[in-house]
Amino acid sequence: QVQLVESGGGLVQPGGSLRLSCAASGSIFSSSATGWYRQAPGKQRELVAAITRGGNLNYADAVKGRFTISRDNAKNTAYLQMNSLKSEDTAVYYCYIDITDGRAWGQGTQVTVSS
Repeated sequence: QVQLVESGGGLVQPGGSLRLSCAASGSIFSSSATGWYRQAPGKQRELVAAITRGGNLNYADAVKGRFTISRDNAKNTAYLQMNSLKSEDTAVYYCYIDITDGRAWGQGTQVTVSS
């Protein structure tokens, strides 16, 4: 069973940066689609950024130009670099990976943008 462990969340001031990490239990990132969702209080979970199986990068309009998704296959880890953070980026962020049996999710990491 694939396990994903997220880290890197926290409290940051508006305009600041954070880098989220998502470490997988096996060597699976290189051939799998992966990405990040987020869910703010009272809102539906929304896709933030994704890497397709073919390696294409997709971003939500709200984060284009500020967030960058990447992965390090040697470390079995995906990342979400978040710059120029805004208060509306406050949410719990979840990473996922698509595997043969479906989709595996991380436990979520809280990101709070506040002065």
